[in-house]
Amino acid sequence: MVERKEWYKLDLSAIVYPTLQRRDFSSVYRLSVLLKEEIQPELLQKALDRTMPRFPTYKVAIRRGLFWRYMEPNDRPGPFVKPDIGNPCQPMSFRGQNRYLVRVYYYHNRISFEAHHSLGDGTGGMCLLMTLTAEYLRLLGHEEIKNGGFVLDVNEKPDPEELEDAYMRYAKSKICPPRPGEKTYRVRGTKEPFYTLNIIDGIMPTSEVVKVSKKYQASITEYLNAVLLYALLQKQAEDRHFSLRPVRIAMPVNLRRFFPSKTLRNFITMVYPGVDPRLGEYTFEEIVTQVHHYMRYYVNDKFLRADITTNARTQSHPLIRIVPLFIKDLVVRSFYAKVQDRNSSAGLTNMGAMAVDESMKPYIERFDICMGQPFSSRTNCAVISFQDTLTINFASSIVEADVERYFFRKLVKDGIHVKIESNREEPDYHLNKLLREE
Repeated sequence: MVERKEWYKLDLSAIVYPTLQRRDFSSVYRLSVLLKEEIQPELLQKALDRTMPRFPTYKVAIRRGLFWRYMEPNDRPGPFVKPDIGNPCQPMSFRGQNRYLVRVYYYHNRISFEAHHSLGDGTGGMCLLMTLTAEYLRLLGHEEIKNGGFVLDVNEKPDPEELEDAYMRYAKSKICPPRPGEKTYRVRGTKEPFYTLNIIDGIMPTSEVVKVSKKYQASITEYLNAVLLYALLQKQAEDRHFSLRPVRIAMPVNLRRFFPSKTLRNFITMVYPGVDPRLGEYTFEEIVTQVHHYMRYYVNDKFLRADITTNARTQSHPLIRIVPLFIKDLVVRSFYAKVQDRNSSAGLTNMGAMAVDESMKPYIERFDICMGQPFSSRTNCAVISFQDTLTINFASSIVEADVERYFFRKLVKDGIHVKIESNREEPDYHLNKLLREE
């Protein structure tokens, strides 16, 4: 008898990502760890081969059914580690690279992991990257590396809870709150050639960011959201539009903070802190206050449960369940492009401080995170910290870097020492000049 393969339904968030797939856009994110020694590709490949079976929802191919897409185990050769490339987060074809939707790159002392968002969010991806890194360090002879936290035991079978769609367990609110519907300000700029992704990294001491955030009586996330809103308001004023629009940021919230779950799949939802300049001119202190109170009001288990219930009810509606997949794709793609994507001016995600076991800390320099290609012409911002190093990464597909300039100038003005790195090679775009006064 032929053994039947296990297959998985796409989780509540993952359903959307394949629908939005197009030639110049793919929902790919990147996580990187910088070690203190040069990477040995052969050992990294061996570590990857040992690690992938521990993550069955990442060792899959996405298939297309009549009504829904689904994931099935992928036993083809791969994935294979490769030298890094200049423009990360390239589109992923569901049929390319032996149907794998993950990539692993190396460059000097950096290991980078890219994944399609259909497989999981940053928490699941970080578990895979850290488990891979731990296995690689052990192959180098560092047998003292322990499991725990983001590092899973590659010899253990996956916990069934790691594979669940956690949304469906907690989507039990009695009401569904309204979503923001008004169009926001959008940054206009010169579009780069096909899939040129401009990366700007700001590296700074975590302690300085903490000190400044406390000065404004805000958390790091609230402070950085306020700085990005401040930069966007300045950019809108510089553009001199005939009419002002609200400025909002799309910020993912890790639901594991509020609802216990071990899932390695997607378990996030979006909130939209913002300000409306039509009400009057905002000082930076007023922006921080606005963001602070927004977060306190919306980022709690009551509102977040209601938010995910809205999506769950849409998916489980009897009429939607029987609509063919190609019609669902047309409707979702149109809604996202005309409504959902216009609800925010930029994106910001903060993975917070990386918790790393003491046995592993001596071998790690820092972490990077990149949200990848935006759906439309705007910039996305991602934040991660390790010990006293905090990295803020911007990714955009337009030539102009005005928002990034305003953002980092504000940090410097607040007394934070920022080092800029970028994948841009042209002298005119060398981004240390973003911190100079014109």
